[in-house]
Amino acid sequence: MNVVIYARYSSHSQTEQSIEGQIAVCTEYAKRNNYTIVGEYIDRALTGTNDNRPQFKKMIEDSNKKYFQGVLVYQLDRFARNRFDSATYKNRLKKNDVRVFSARENISDDASGILMESVLEGMAEYYSAELSQKVKRGMKINAKKCLFNGGTVPLGFVIDKEKKFQIDEENAIVVKKIFDMYKNDYTMTDIIKYLNDNNIKTCLGNKFNKNSIRNMLINKRYIGFYTYNGIEVEHGIPQIIDNETFNIVQEKMQKNKKMRSHSKAKEEYLLTTKLFCGHCKELMVGVSGTSKNKTTHFYYSCNGIRKKLCNKKNIQKDYIEDFVIKQAYNQLTDENIDRIAKAVEKLVKSTENSNNLKILNKRLKDNQKQKENLFNSLKICEFDNVKKSIFEEINKLEQEQQNIERDILLEKIENIEMTYADVTFFLNLLKKGDINDIRYRKALINIFIDKIYLYDNNDIIIMFNLQNNVYRGKLPKIEDLECSFLGQEGSPEKDNTNSYKTQIKPSEFTLLYFEMVFIYFIIYLFAIFF
Repeated sequence: MNVVIYARYSSHSQTEQSIEGQIAVCTEYAKRNNYTIVGEYIDRALTGTNDNRPQFKKMIEDSNKKYFQGVLVYQLDRFARNRFDSATYKNRLKKNDVRVFSARENISDDASGILMESVLEGMAEYYSAELSQKVKRGMKINAKKCLFNGGTVPLGFVIDKEKKFQIDEENAIVVKKIFDMYKNDYTMTDIIKYLNDNNIKTCLGNKFNKNSIRNMLINKRYIGFYTYNGIEVEHGIPQIIDNETFNIVQEKMQKNKKMRSHSKAKEEYLLTTKLFCGHCKELMVGVSGTSKNKTTHFYYSCNGIRKKLCNKKNIQKDYIEDFVIKQAYNQLTDENIDRIAKAVEKLVKSTENSNNLKILNKRLKDNQKQKENLFNSLKICEFDNVKKSIFEEINKLEQEQQNIERDILLEKIENIEMTYADVTFFLNLLKKGDINDIRYRKALINIFIDKIYLYDNNDIIIMFNLQNNVYRGKLPKIEDLECSFLGQEGSPEKDNTNSYKTQIKPSEFTLLYFEMVFIYFIIYLFAIFF
């Protein structure tokens, strides 16, 4: 089989060594499986949370040529950390008879392999979101000190060596001119023409347009407000425009602004890519509508309606989501938690530490030995210039030690050991999750649910990510679902009615919960590491 390698690293903290390591592991995997590598696609310092990656897109397009039958990645999060993108592009590859292989994650072609892949993709998406939160937390600390956090510096400002905003006197004159013109009833078109005719550029070096002018006129930084991600500090930066002029401009903008429809709140449709019309088998997608009293309602609608293939009725978003989440939650029973914890503990005990971890530990030991030798040299050294060189070398080794220790910790995340108590603790936490927490709802759906088929007579078929496990039944009335699903503290209650229960074979749970436990440990490690 001909395969290509796709490799990626996402931030400045990673280097070419990350790419080299990924390619080395993928090459070894190809040799073991008798695959022929016919090309490489590499994206450097690009995130996997979206598809804005040149080499990734080129690889997808090249799959149309059909000169390779597989894409080999170090692990699945290198392909995508966004569940929707992952499903979309894997489907495009599948149409060209191209599969995605993970060199680090042993995923089979059977039902358990499908389950593992879906959980790993969910973990990667969750991991990315968690990491983003930690980064944002650090940037908020900077924001409280009114320090520049990256991004575009507004026209009229410069950033000094201490990352503080200072006035750029030359461009501050341009900013004042723009505000004065708008204040004195010049139109946007007049202002744009004046600026472009005089070859005055935006902060990005482009010509002015309505958006760039509008963004400047509403920017509170010009009246001394430091702003970052919802944080505002009055007098946090130097002021260019006086408050009176700024307020007059805001009033004029409100008067001149055309009536716009109210922007719709962003609504997450949790069953996207999983919910299908039972009649025409097309995907059901999220739609919204506004009633006479201006209330917005959210639904799932059959995509076949747009293609004139179907006339299925829409279904209320919360209604169907609550029911599906209930079915996923019903899999968490005391008996299964005990059985799964025992199976996971037994499985993890057979897992050996990675070769990479052994190499890192050896590097750490060598580093400490070198430092010890240098300290011994200091004791007998009598020359100041030599001592200075030794201290510099020790400092380099200490920096290297920190990097090695960080890499060891990250490697241990992938090879963490779990006990029966650890697994039981996590599963019971999951059982008590807050049903109003969007991440909890996502986790239940993404981990347990494979496909859902919905019919107009309220018949529903739910196919779980578990072999031969299918729920067939009817949707209950909305009021019945609400009463049975929510407890006094907003958490799901145990359902004793046969109509909602689904029977799962014990052996089929093991792999599922093994992956779920890893989610818990990712959360735990982030809590102590960051």
